[in-house]
Amino acid sequence: MRGRRTARADELREKPERVGSARSLRIGTVLAAMGPGLVTALAGTDAGGIATYSSAGALYGFGQLWMMPVMCFLMIVVQETAARMGCVTGKGFASLIREQFGVRSSAFAMLSLLVANTMVTLSEFAGIASGMELFGVPPLVSVPVAAIAIWLLSMSGSYRRIEKILLAISCVFVTYVICGILIEPAWDEALRSTIFPTLHSTPEYLSLVVANIGTGIAPWMIFLAQSNVVDRNVGPEELPYQRIDTATGAVAANVIAWFIVLTTGAVLFPAGIAVDSSADAARALAPIAGPYTEALFGLGLVGASLLAASVLPSITSGAICEAFGWERGADRTWGEAPTYRAIITVIVVVSAAIVLIPHINLFGVMMAAQVVNGVLLPVLMLYEVRIAADKRVMGSYANGRLWTGITWATIILIVVLTIIMFVLMALGY
Repeated sequence: MRGRRTARADELREKPERVGSARSLRIGTVLAAMGPGLVTALAGTDAGGIATYSSAGALYGFGQLWMMPVMCFLMIVVQETAARMGCVTGKGFASLIREQFGVRSSAFAMLSLLVANTMVTLSEFAGIASGMELFGVPPLVSVPVAAIAIWLLSMSGSYRRIEKILLAISCVFVTYVICGILIEPAWDEALRSTIFPTLHSTPEYLSLVVANIGTGIAPWMIFLAQSNVVDRNVGPEELPYQRIDTATGAVAANVIAWFIVLTTGAVLFPAGIAVDSSADAARALAPIAGPYTEALFGLGLVGASLLAASVLPSITSGAICEAFGWERGADRTWGEAPTYRAIITVIVVVSAAIVLIPHINLFGVMMAAQVVNGVLLPVLMLYEVRIAADKRVMGSYANGRLWTGITWATIILIVVLTIIMFVLMALGY
């Protein structure tokens, strides 16, 4: 009896250590899985996104802060589905489209993706140029240097190294949080506006709502979310951790967006200053909030543009090569994957070169990219929801009725908002 009590006492002393070790293991596993969701979500907060959020704050103050929780939820729905398809099938989104819907559908999706992503990459280089000009660096210097750095990163040959560098670049987004704290806004009013929507029926307000949705969920993000999981060889057993990563990325991206709207809404809106670009917003902050706020805002713009520009060429090339069965991947050499590397090179060179053309209408290019994205996103989500609900493809991991219903509701919402965007654009708003 005494021996059993002694053994039991020893077990009780050892149990907390085992529990602590298991808990540490779970935390370590979650941290190891972090990356794809964060990179995907934060890459969406690019130059165009910062401009959209800045404009929303400048025009309506805290009136569109309520959009951030909505966008966060929609982003989780879309990216969780993409990550789950990657975990279960081990294939990228482009490959699944070709297998399930045929070559023609795949070719249409890839052509649209190529056009849209090249235009968006161009706008990222414009963001880099505008941001660096705030620090006295001319575009003729900043754009070529950025293009070379992005190209070298894409050709580095190690997905893990690329992901670590992209995560390091993502740290620059903390500058927007610092900006929001430095200006000492009315926190109670901001939180109230986040919880209780403030709606306006003006075309300008509706245009910004549509732009917020389009910025938060871009077509290329579906491909990136899924291919990142596939490139890491993540299996279904790690799906819970990928869901944590997806949710964390969506929350982080929308917290950043919230602080951008907060900063511009607290500073520019009371002064009646409207902005058309993220660089304009940074310049407008200086006389009111001080040079440090301008510098932090500009630094965030450069980092955001650099992150998105580093992601877009690779994801575009990878999707196209996957759709047509060509070799792809950062770990493939020129001899093994010439098309993959050639597409990346062309996108980077063409985008950087166009930005350097004097007097080019970059705003028109960005708007054209939004039109293509507006058409492509609902189409891609239709592919996504049908594949994710197919038990022949997904097995026990297929969408349930609730998740399918939420996804269809998201698609309908985006289609309606896209139609509204086209109508407003046709009317000149």
